[in-house]
Amino acid sequence: MNRILRTPRAAPLAVLLCGASVPALGQPAPAQVPAAPAAAPAVIVGGQIDPATVAVDTSPWLYKGSDIAQDREWHFGRLPNGLRYAVRRNGVPPGQVAIRVRIEAGSLNETDSERGFAHFIEHLSFRGSEYVPDGEAKRTWQRFGATFGTDQNAQTTPTQTVYHLDLPGATPTSLDESLKILSGMMEKPNIVPAALNAERPVVLAEQREQPGPQVRVGDTVRATFFAGQPLADRSPIGNIKTLEAATAPTVLAFHDRWYRPANAVVVVVGDMEPDVLARLVTRNFASWRGVGPVPPVPDFGRPHAGLPTTATTVEASIPEVVSTAVLRPWRFNNDTVIFNQRRLVDTIATQVIDRRLETRARAGGSFLQASVGLDDVSRSANITSVNIVPLGDDWELALRDVRGVIADAMTRPPSQAEIDQELAGYDSAMKTQADTARVQMGSHLADDLVQALDIRETTTSPEASYKVFADARAKRMFTPAAILASTRRLFKGDATRAVVNLHAADPAAAPKLAAALRSDVTGAEPARAA
Repeated sequence: MNRILRTPRAAPLAVLLCGASVPALGQPAPAQVPAAPAAAPAVIVGGQIDPATVAVDTSPWLYKGSDIAQDREWHFGRLPNGLRYAVRRNGVPPGQVAIRVRIEAGSLNETDSERGFAHFIEHLSFRGSEYVPDGEAKRTWQRFGATFGTDQNAQTTPTQTVYHLDLPGATPTSLDESLKILSGMMEKPNIVPAALNAERPVVLAEQREQPGPQVRVGDTVRATFFAGQPLADRSPIGNIKTLEAATAPTVLAFHDRWYRPANAVVVVVGDMEPDVLARLVTRNFASWRGVGPVPPVPDFGRPHAGLPTTATTVEASIPEVVSTAVLRPWRFNNDTVIFNQRRLVDTIATQVIDRRLETRARAGGSFLQASVGLDDVSRSANITSVNIVPLGDDWELALRDVRGVIADAMTRPPSQAEIDQELAGYDSAMKTQADTARVQMGSHLADDLVQALDIRETTTSPEASYKVFADARAKRMFTPAAILASTRRLFKGDATRAVVNLHAADPAAAPKLAAALRSDVTGAEPARAA
């Protein structure tokens, strides 16, 4: 349920776990939705499909298998070719329409020889397609008031590619033209030698210029945490070797394999009636047909216990940081009320630990900052992460002290007062979200739904989300015993990993880190405040 709030005190460098998303500028659930049974042929009028002749399944596909209260502002559809859409009216800001086209393909869909192809296709798609010559799409949207890089862009992550377009002052005519351009970009981008060779230097420049301290640390973190899995070395930016070797046929082969209507979702939110938005999506996307056989769902693997557990980086321009992780296999779960309530218990358990770590740091502990995170990362692992910024260079002492706090949380239940403090903050934040929902921007709503799709969840209204939380409190799910059981579960898994960033090279650091992870922290538990 995408509107359930995430842990507010986010762990530093947590974004590094997911793999850097690359903008166009400078058990798993099936990835493909089977096509619907063949319907009567649609009628072509003026070179485009007449939406009235298309048999659209308007059942709420997002909520299949879920008992989460449906957000009735969203209107759903599934075209005969398998493409799904979600549309809703929103007048913030007035006149704007936000469009998102999500393709279920990212860097984890690439083979070894295709690294960087998903991102490369972003660039080629914006250059030209079936309906517009090279460069004309950007000029068209500029005439409609959109700015490239701000209102029109795209991003590739390990698990998806999302095309963004925000049209200020949109009209049915400008929206129709925009959706037509986007449909051509998805179905038939201009993947030809001339376009590829013109865009290759831009993509290679991004690849060469992107590496920086945080990127290098992030690469090491992913390579260590996800060793033995595709995510370990599948950065969306790719590598120079595969990008230089890319040809129009090889890039087109990747496109045809993954860019197919059953892999696509079109999200439109804006200041127009939902039936107008749905009709225009149908008009422009119903004729899309996939090329070639449907590929099998990729296997992203599972954590491996028998691989090296630690690594080091040396980046003097960013803080010394110890990042640890307990990894478990990622599993698909239907997005139900009880699933979200149990996840809320886990969230409160991490927040109790975070509060204790924050208190200890402020009292003059061995670390400046430490926090716990819980997430499903790129459908590759369910992970409990801990990030620690030590005070000075004694990262071993900082790690020991933080492990002592966690060991105490795994040994003794928290007080009800501690739990109630976190629940009060959560309650206030969710009420604020409900109170401000009426002024939420349409582009944010569109992004929220895309995020929900990527993490295999639904989305609901803030009021319904708050009710899920309130019902969990009414059922007394947040007891000291429940929080203790959650904490013990969150710090057990199939593999434990750690990376430390240093300011000076230390060949013994990796073995020291491995030993520190295994060391007995009895006696390091802090005395609890009354």
